[in-house]
Amino acid sequence: MGFWENKNVLVTGHTGFKGAWLSELLIGRGAAVSGIALPPEGTDELYSGLQLTQRMTGTFLDIRDASALDREVAKVAPDVVLHLAAQSLVRRSYRDPVGNWATNVMGTVHLLDALRRLERPVTAIIVTTDKVYENHEWAHAYRENDMLGGHDPYSASKAATELVSASWRRSFGGQNLKIATARAGNVIGGGDWAEDRLVPDIIRALKSGKPISVRNPRSIRPWQHVLDPLNGYLTLAEQVHLSDNEHFQSAYNFGPEPADVFSVNDLAEAVLKHWPGQRADASDPGSLHEAGRLSLSIDKARSELNWAPVWRFDEAIEKTVHWYRQVSEGADPLPVTRDQITAFEAAR
Repeated sequence: MGFWENKNVLVTGHTGFKGAWLSELLIGRGAAVSGIALPPEGTDELYSGLQLTQRMTGTFLDIRDASALDREVAKVAPDVVLHLAAQSLVRRSYRDPVGNWATNVMGTVHLLDALRRLERPVTAIIVTTDKVYENHEWAHAYRENDMLGGHDPYSASKAATELVSASWRRSFGGQNLKIATARAGNVIGGGDWAEDRLVPDIIRALKSGKPISVRNPRSIRPWQHVLDPLNGYLTLAEQVHLSDNEHFQSAYNFGPEPADVFSVNDLAEAVLKHWPGQRADASDPGSLHEAGRLSLSIDKARSELNWAPVWRFDEAIEKTVHWYRQVSEGADPLPVTRDQITAFEAAR
């Protein structure tokens, strides 16, 4: 437990896939966890499966509502904030670009301004994405000092979130408000049921006995189990909170080892080793633009935070499919999730 025991921690987006895993991880490390988020979507969501309503303090509100958010942040008075609340789907951002920008950019502005007014020490880790970089489809891994950009509304809004965070850090940062940003790769793990996301789409197809539809089989992504970047966020939060060195209040990539950057087709084939089924190529040259190649350099996090990914690609796939198969066969999601966290903590 150590650092996190009895820390007052606010997780925004706690009802989402990553937020639910993060809340469970923090509860296991002894933190007093509060959450702010929209109500969970769908009927299979992880938040309910982990019984988080009974095990943490949660408030449903929209971070676009500045006044409501300000009141709730003042009420929680957190020591550490992990900001995951976002519109996180690329294809949805094309359908509602204004809502996407309002949530991702102005929602972050509202949160940071609420924290600025607390007038007490607080550390904020703002979670963005590997898609914040101006993507040239080149082979080398993106470093934290590479140019920001973004073709689609989601990616561009997250790049803008990086600029917002840097502006607040320079304008209002100090001993009372410390801000860093975390850029993670494509996370996988049990309990993700989002629309238009590869692993949930694969699992839905396998459960129904249908062929897996693969939209962009040649696209390259930095796949990683959800626990690896979450552990990175917590490692970064500890370092920023405890250190007077402002250097740590900056951006950090959290991705897989360089050898674990694989194609969509590779991931689909790896899943089928653990849950047999059929695969169908559903690529469409006229579909909405999505990046063809993404990879992250993790040298900065490795050297400055002593962080490294724990589970390699094959193990991340095996753990993910195992979670879905167990739960599909009637297992309680909470002990399945706890078992995987215990295995991860023992391995790191």
